[in-house]
Amino acid sequence: MSAQHIVTPSAESIAAAARAAQGKGLPPVHTWNPPDCGDLDMRIARDGTWFYQGTPIGRPALVRLFSTILRRDDDRYVLVTPVEKVGITVEDVPFVAVDFDVVGNGVDQTLTFQTNLGDRASAGPDHPIRVERDPDTGEPAPYVLIRDRLEARIDRKSFYRMVELGTEDRIEGEDWFGVRSGGAFFRIIPSRDLPSD
Repeated sequence: MSAQHIVTPSAESIAAAARAAQGKGLPPVHTWNPPDCGDLDMRIARDGTWFYQGTPIGRPALVRLFSTILRRDDDRYVLVTPVEKVGITVEDVPFVAVDFDVVGNGVDQTLTFQTNLGDRASAGPDHPIRVERDPDTGEPAPYVLIRDRLEARIDRKSFYRMVELGTEDRIEGEDWFGVRSGGAFFRIIPSRDLPSD
């Protein structure tokens, strides 16, 4: 044979391998280096809905299982098991932060975000918040790092709550409006761009 034939696994076979690899906590996907089996017809929409072959995956436990074996390799998102790796499409980022808890205040404040799939991450140096702005509309798009290069887009209601906790700080000679969490200050918008009352 002159060329090796690669068979793309199905969502069912990936799920079975993921279940077999489950232990306590998240699987060590960063240590696995299985063969690349191409791309799977799976997509995570911007609103966090997972689709397989164009149909929403209606079983939350299955979506959660897939999310535990998700990894980002360079600019490609992959589902990884000890025996295979397949690429999937992610429209924005894989998770949506749907809520957060606040502990403390001022410099001692910590915001702990919860995703649509039940992951939790406390914003700080290891889980930074970033805010992108649409170049045309100026609309903010806020994100928080959940784990190892996988981010959640902070939903609108949570972003508005976060802004209510905002404060100003001077960073590199410029005044910024932002939010504190976990001992870090995260920029949201330059103070000069804040709307005047």
